[in-house]
Amino acid sequence: MTTTDGRAVGGLEPALWRAVAVYRWLALAYAAVMISVNAGKYAHPLGGWAALGAMTVWTAVATVLFADPRRRTPAALAADMAVALGCLLATAYVETPEGLAEGRPTLPVSWVAATVLAWAVRGGRRVGLAAAALIAAGNVALHLLAGNGLSFGRSMFNGIVLLFLAGLVVGHVVRLARDAEARLSRAVELEAATRERERLARGIHDSVLQVLAMVRRRGAELGGEAAELGRLAGEQETALRALIGGDAPAPASGTADLRALLAAHGSTTVTVATPATPVTLPAPAAREIDAAVAAALDNVARHCGPDARAWVLLEDGPDGVVVSVRDDGPGIAPGRLAAAESAGRLGVAQSVRGRVRDLGGTVEIVSAPGAGTEIEMVLPADIKDFPGVPPRP
Repeated sequence: MTTTDGRAVGGLEPALWRAVAVYRWLALAYAAVMISVNAGKYAHPLGGWAALGAMTVWTAVATVLFADPRRRTPAALAADMAVALGCLLATAYVETPEGLAEGRPTLPVSWVAATVLAWAVRGGRRVGLAAAALIAAGNVALHLLAGNGLSFGRSMFNGIVLLFLAGLVVGHVVRLARDAEARLSRAVELEAATRERERLARGIHDSVLQVLAMVRRRGAELGGEAAELGRLAGEQETALRALIGGDAPAPASGTADLRALLAAHGSTTVTVATPATPVTLPAPAAREIDAAVAAALDNVARHCGPDARAWVLLEDGPDGVVVSVRDDGPGIAPGRLAAAESAGRLGVAQSVRGRVRDLGGTVEIVSAPGAGTEIEMVLPADIKDFPGVPPRP
């Protein structure tokens, strides 16, 4: 649940608002005790009781006002500050200049700190410090109105310092609380999405995948046009299995498991074999190798026909990472790749060789007419320290 301005409701922040309300009432009780004790020394005792009445009314109003997130508006906070400053400055009328010079407390005493806390909870550290600065300015103005100049006691100075510390610390805690709540909310959403995906995967596995597998088998048994339908059903079955059980795509930074990327290319005509343990590479390098393999498989489909089979083999050894793409097509005639590059067709030259070369690796192509083609991409052992390359179009 969120407020109208997008702030999270729940967790620590509502508890802080309740704590501010409790503090406001406790500080009001303390101010009442101090006014009753010092009323006989005031220049205008009735003014002190009037200020206490105003503080009591506003405490009740603020408790109800700030209980609703929709009413914690800048206008409400400004009104809170106005009441706090008004009660603070009223001390210049009620108290004697000598009393202020002796260090007797102001009428609201620590009640004004509730305003600083409210501003800090609502806006964070900077807003809390701004509120403390306004209250501090009010204390200075109070002594100027009383005719005491800028000479104020140590207790007032300590009170101002405590106000700034309260605004800073509470504002910082609120920011941390909001960040923690945002991360928790994202984690809950991710868990819910994962559970829903698992539920859908079970349903699909028990229904759609079973039907596609049956169509693939029956099509292969009947032959003819039914075999083509069976092949298409098999491809959809493979793609659907990869969709509901595959890992997330490679991130923009960090590391990625090359096995997961290459496994997505598996189909009824493409067999992918990978090690049992993760092959972890920098994410940019993993994406480049995945793109090179995709380009090689695209060439197989384009030049060898839809019935051609291909095999992708991933090996991770002490000398580096080796990725092989082999097909059972008609093979490449001698000089054909050079002629294609001269004619501007740069599929193998750029999409495969160029990508692997940028990673510091090598590409070897072995082919003969009627014997298929094998493209072996060898990456150096230090590929795991690869910083990344700009993405290719």
